[in-house]
Amino acid sequence: MLEAIQLGKNSGLRVSQLCLGTMNFGKPGQGHQGDWTLGIDEARPIFKAAIDHGLFYFDCADTYGVGACEEVVGALLKELLPRDQFVIATKIAMPMGPGANQGGLSRKHILEGVNASLERLGLDYIDQLVIHRHPHGVPGHARIPIEETMEALHEVVKAGKVLYLGASSMFAWQFVELQMTATMHGWTPFISMQNHYNLIYREEEREMNPYCKATGVAISPWSPLARGILAGSYQGGFDQGNTARSQGRDRSRTESLYRGEMDFPIAARNAEIAQKLEQTPAQIALAWMLNKPEVYAPVIGVSRIEQLDQLVQAASIQLEPADVDYLEELYQPVDNLLSIGYS
Repeated sequence: MLEAIQLGKNSGLRVSQLCLGTMNFGKPGQGHQGDWTLGIDEARPIFKAAIDHGLFYFDCADTYGVGACEEVVGALLKELLPRDQFVIATKIAMPMGPGANQGGLSRKHILEGVNASLERLGLDYIDQLVIHRHPHGVPGHARIPIEETMEALHEVVKAGKVLYLGASSMFAWQFVELQMTATMHGWTPFISMQNHYNLIYREEEREMNPYCKATGVAISPWSPLARGILAGSYQGGFDQGNTARSQGRDRSRTESLYRGEMDFPIAARNAEIAQKLEQTPAQIALAWMLNKPEVYAPVIGVSRIEQLDQLVQAASIQLEPADVDYLEELYQPVDNLLSIGYS
C-alpha cells in the first residue's frame, strides 16, 4: 500500500508515493501516441487497481490524445473517487491545433487552455498545473516575456482555477529565473519539477536536482523506466522491441532520447540486480530512483494491472549501497538533450 507524502517542502499538498502517468489513456488512434492508447473501458480496471493500492495522484496533459486523455481521466476519477480524495495534475504549452495562439505560454493561451482543460476534465479546479516546458522551450513558439507567463499563471491560481504550479524539463538557470521572477513580483512559484531523469539519463544530477533539493522543490521525474528500456521492453536493442509501444511509432521518440553508448549495458546491470534480488527490472530501476531523497512521486506509466502491482511494490524496496554503486558505475556523460534540441 502506498503512503501519502508531502510534495516537496514548499506546500502542504500531499500526494501518493507514485503518480500515475496517463499519456496512454484516451481514444485509440487519436494523437501522437494513438497506436498504443487504451480507451476508457480498458483504463477503468487500471484506475481501480491504482486506487486500491493507495495511488491517488494522476498526471495528464492537454496535448495527450489532443484532449482525449483529459476527457477519459476526468470521467474515470469522477466515477471512482470523491473530488477531495484525488490529486490531478495537467500540463499546458504544447500546440493543440494549427492556430497561432493554440499553444505556448502566453496569457491568452494560458487562460484559454486552463478553461479548456477544466471543461474536458469536468472539474472546477486543477490541483496542479504544470507548464510542459519553459516559455521559450518549444520549437516554433514565440519568445514570450517570462513576466507575462508567470503573471498569467498567478492569475489562474488567484482565480481558484488552479491550486499549485509545477514545471517540466528546462535548464536549471531557466527554472531559477522563473522562480526568482515570481518571488520578486509576489507571484505564485512552482512547487515541483517534472524532469527527465532515470538510470540511463542522469544529466539532471549536475544542476537541476541539486537546485531543487536545496530549495525544497519536489522532483517528480518523467520516464523513470526510460520508456521501457529499463523494464526490458527492448531486450538489449531498439530493433528488439516486444511491446506495442516499443514496436510502434513511439520507438523513434525513444531512440531520439536515449543515444548513450552505455544505455543498454546499464539496463543489463539493472536486470542483473533484479535477478539477484528476485525482483523485476522495472522494480529495481524505480527503487533506485525512490531511494533518492530529493525525488517525490515519480510519474509511472502502465498498460496492465500486473505492471502497476510490481511498481507499487518497488516503493518498499531498499537497495544496498553496493548495489546502487554497481548500477551507477557504468554511467558516462551524454549530451544534455535540452542543449541539442528538445527533451
